[in-house]
Amino acid sequence: MLVILRHGEGRTGTLFVNNRPLPALIGAGGIRSDKSEGDQATPTGFLPFRQVFYRADRVVRPQTRLRIEALSPDDGWCDDPDHHDYNRHISLPHEGRHERLWREDHCYDLCVVLGWNDDPVIRNRGSAIFLHLPPESGVTEGCIALEELLLRELIASDATGVEVRAG
Repeated sequence: MLVILRHGEGRTGTLFVNNRPLPALIGAGGIRSDKSEGDQATPTGFLPFRQVFYRADRVVRPQTRLRIEALSPDDGWCDDPDHHDYNRHISLPHEGRHERLWREDHCYDLCVVLGWNDDPVIRNRGSAIFLHLPPESGVTEGCIALEELLLRELIASDATGVEVRAG
C-alpha cells in the first residue's frame, strides 16, 4: 500500500492512501527537508511505522500488525538534544526535557511512532514525530494528525509508513 502526504493549504495536508485522498494536519512550521528540533515542521522523506501507543482507559485497542503498547501516566518521550535518551521513549520522572505521552487532551489516545531521526539519532535533527489524533489548535508541532477512524483504518492496513513530500 502506498501512503503519501502532500502539503495542502495552510497547515493542512492530504494523505493519499492508494490514491484515495484523506485530510490530514501537519506541523505549524509546514513541511521541511531540513527538519530541526523545535521548528514545528513535519519532515520530508519516508517515515516508517515503528509502534502504536493507545490510551486503554479512553479508546479500544486498535487492530494492527504493528507492535502495540497501552500508555501509562509514566510514559514520556525525550526531546532534549543534550540528553543521551534524545528521541526515545522514556519512563517518567526523567531528568531530561521531555514530552508527557499521557495527556489531558486526546491527541495521543491513539498514536503511531514514526521513524524519524532514530537510526541513528542525530542531535537537534528533531524528535517525537508521531501520527496521532487532531489537536484542537488545528496544527501539530511537526507530527501528522488524522481523524480516529482514518488512523485506525491506516494502521489496520498493510501500510508500513508514510512518504512525506512538499508541494
